[in-house]
Amino acid sequence: MNDIIAARAIHVLAVVIWIGGVALITLSVLPAARRGDLGPNRIAAFEAIERRFSGHARIAVLLVGLSGLYMLYRLDIWARFRLAEFWWMHAMVFVWLVFAILLFIAEPLILHRRFHEWGRRDPDGALAALQRGHWVLLALSLVTIFGAVAGSQGWSLF
Repeated sequence: MNDIIAARAIHVLAVVIWIGGVALITLSVLPAARRGDLGPNRIAAFEAIERRFSGHARIAVLLVGLSGLYMLYRLDIWARFRLAEFWWMHAMVFVWLVFAILLFIAEPLILHRRFHEWGRRDPDGALAALQRGHWVLLALSLVTIFGAVAGSQGWSLF
């Protein structure tokens, strides 16, 4: 069972780094960029911060996915996906997939270039839209975390 304890610890620590970073960007960095606190070239400043964090987020998302799969396999709990009371497991997979697609496909191949161009033309609009998107992602993540903690303790939210 030590392997399960290690996998859960890796899983939780990686979630803390990943979603904590999303919270930092959503609650602190984007508002500072929108107010102009990051200097005259706020788009470039934001992109520098986001670029640095995205590497950490990619590693964390990989660790979350691998440790989650390992726990599913090792504990043989695949059947939980058929039960509504384990909705939070579906939510974890959904949130993980959204972030994995964003971080590994959409952001490097499409979004970075488009945001940069949009930010050059309309920095206020680009940053506002980005912050709205981050709020949605953060809210989904927090609901999922709450559901996972409550559900893993046997609490029923629905």
